[in-house]
Amino acid sequence: MNEHTLSMRLERVAAHVPADARLADIGSDHGYLPVALMRRGAIVAAVAGEVAMTPFLCAQRTVRENGLEQQITVRQANGLAAIELEDGITAITVCGMGGETIRDILDSGKAHLTGQERLILQPNGGEQPLRQWLMENGYCIVCEELLRENRFYYEIIVAERSGPVRYSAEELYFGPLQMQARSPTFLLKWQHILRHKQQTLRHFTRARQAVPEEKTQEVAQQARWITELLV
Repeated sequence: MNEHTLSMRLERVAAHVPADARLADIGSDHGYLPVALMRRGAIVAAVAGEVAMTPFLCAQRTVRENGLEQQITVRQANGLAAIELEDGITAITVCGMGGETIRDILDSGKAHLTGQERLILQPNGGEQPLRQWLMENGYCIVCEELLRENRFYYEIIVAERSGPVRYSAEELYFGPLQMQARSPTFLLKWQHILRHKQQTLRHFTRARQAVPEEKTQEVAQQARWITELLV
């Protein structure tokens, strides 16, 4: 993967960035996403934010080698602190981290959000707590996508600030729009997870040390939800 050829996962993230957006890519790594979008003329400006020195330098190099220093600003900063008000950001991408990490980035960086930005989030697991944060902060999930790449399932959650929004516990767990669409990939993913949950419950039954009742009930509840979903 490079700025010329994005992974399928990042291509799908790119597809949700609005035309002519001013993009902030948080945890930009090598800066491939903003550089690819800028090369295609899909966005007008971007900020690539990275907290760690090595990927920050890699992003700087990618931007420099593509002659895009005027259009893409690379900043070393923690999370949304990479965004400044003058950037006029209209879309934020946060990809390839755990859902809890993305949630924490959004929560600790609230001061940098105007509420006008589209959030395009690609968590590696932990989608439920991320959706919970979105709901609690008035973000409506406007699109969800699930894809399989290199044997892994990846979810993309697109959200926009809308005011009060309410999702059920099951919708937070599965994804409200995914539940409606019931794509073949979605059903395959949850069939696989159901087998894992059932195996976990069998292990709990045979465990020498007692598993906390609360944990057993949580896994059993999830297994019931998935069973009902797949009927």
